[in-house]
This record gives sequence, structure tokens and C-alpha cells, in this order.
Amino acid sequence: MPLSQDPHVNEVAADTVSTLNKLFGEHAGFRAAHARGVLLNGTFTPTPKAAELSSAPHFNASSTPVTARFSSSTGLPKIPDNDPSAEPRGFAVRFDLGPHQHTDIIGHSTDAFPTANGEDFLAFFKAVIASPPGTPSPTPVEQFLGAHPAALAFVTTPKPHPLSFGTESFFALNAFKFTSASGASRFGRYTWVPKAGVQHFDEAGAASLGADYLFDELVTRLGSGPVEYELWLQLAEDGDVTDNVTVKWPAERERVLLGTVSLDKIAEDGAQAAKHIIFDPIPRVQGVEASADPILEMRAAVYLISGKKRRAAPALEA
Repeated sequence: MPLSQDPHVNEVAADTVSTLNKLFGEHAGFRAAHARGVLLNGTFTPTPKAAELSSAPHFNASSTPVTARFSSSTGLPKIPDNDPSAEPRGFAVRFDLGPHQHTDIIGHSTDAFPTANGEDFLAFFKAVIASPPGTPSPTPVEQFLGAHPAALAFVTTPKPHPLSFGTESFFALNAFKFTSASGASRFGRYTWVPKAGVQHFDEAGAASLGADYLFDELVTRLGSGPVEYELWLQLAEDGDVTDNVTVKWPAERERVLLGTVSLDKIAEDGAQAAKHIIFDPIPRVQGVEASADPILEMRAAVYLISGKKRRAAPALEA
């Protein structure tokens, strides 16, 4: 996973990591965003339709081992599960294709993203920092939201607390190009759908949640069987925008089931493994290519810069 060949992308990415550290504090050994999380192991099993759409190895093998991470938002490693700022939740899945070979899917639980490029993403967080309590209105963040409708839509989208990590949908919002063994190509967007069904707490139920309810519930749920997710792909049609993460496609676009991931255990030595692993939003595998969406390269650089800092920190306590 290399840094971008564009110095501007790397500069903005480094500034983004620094800004997130200012916003949430710098916590050695943890991610600048989605710091609190848990790593799991499991297996992905594709459908025949997956092989029709893509020549990627995990879509053509009978099954592929995976490493997945559920997480809460912010750069706070101890953010309570019942804190509204812990939404949206994150879900990253690594398909382990062989020694030093892998490809990842990264999503979060809100079907929206605040900005179409890294520069605006950085400006958003800087506006938040410049708008502490007591700042006269319109605050910098109010001004930013007023000038960026996608960010306003993201901020105001309801984000209820899930009953479980295993009852939440996750959206990998960027478009990717899928190419079959015969050379046919289609663009698509991933969604993870829980086999247990989407279930959230209402406002009254959320008030009674504990600070560790999600992570505790996950351990209990795994004691009764695996946490399972279906991987669905929404297919683009001619004229659909594929290079702007903030633009949705019509709901009636065809959706196909690519497979199921079954997570059956918490990863051994999970804290240290989570510190080491750097998920990559760019597929970097045959049969699945990044679209021209500029935020993909920016996100990859942010994750790599943050990950290198995390790896260089002292060992985490067990």
C-alpha cells in the first residue's frame, strides 16, 4: 500500500491526520478516526453471480478467510457505545488472499458521505475545531455546512444506535469497476446487510444503554453462533455518476448478491493485530478497480499515514 504519487494528496492527508489528532487528542497506538474497535476472524463465501461480474480471486474461490473490524466513530479509544458521537459505526473487511496478498472493503453505517474530495473533508474538520461552544453564530462549521449541502445532509441524517454490530447495515459508498474473466465491466457499490436483520433502538431504549453495550453484546452473540453479513452490489447504468461519493444512484438500480461473510470469533491478540493492520479503501486486486473518485486516493493516504504512526507507537496494554 504505497503513498500517493501526488505530493498534494499526501500533504492534505497528513494535515487531515494532524487535524483529527487536534480534534480528538492524540492517542498513541490508536487510529486517528474510528479508534475504538474490535477485530474478528471469519470466512467469505461467494455466490456464482460474483464470478460472473469479476475475476477477483475472492469472488472465484470456494471461500476466503477474512479479518474484519467493527468500530465506533471519532478518534477516542474509550468513547462510550451510547454516545451519539460514536455514530456512524465502521465495518472493514480484509479478504486474505495469500501471503502478503489481500483486498479490503471499508464501509460505515450511514448511507452518505460529507464531502466529495479530501480538501473539503479537511476543511470540515478544521471548521469544527474553530467552532467551540460559545462561538458566535454563524460559527465556522455552520458556515461550512451552509455552503456544502452534502455535508449538511450527512450531519442531519438520523444515526440511531444499533441493537448490535450484527444488526447494522454498512455502506461502502465509493464506486468500483468490476471486470469479469471475459473482459466485461460494470461499476457498482457495495452494501453489507446483516442476516439477523437491521435493528436499532428507539430514543427511549437508547437512553438506557450502557457504555460498553455493543462490544459486550458482540461477545454474547458470538457465543450463540457466527455474525453473518450478505455482501450486495448495486450496479450502475450508463450516465450514473461514478466519481463522486456524495451522489447516490436511483434506488431502482439492480442489486446482486455477491456472497456472505461469517464471523465466528474475536481475533487472538486483537489489540496488537488491530494496531498493525492498515485497511486500504483502494482494492488493488485484479477484477476490481478504483473508480476516478478523488477521495479514494486521499482516504488511502490518510489511512496509511495514520497507520504508520500507530505502528510506531509503544506496545499497547493487553
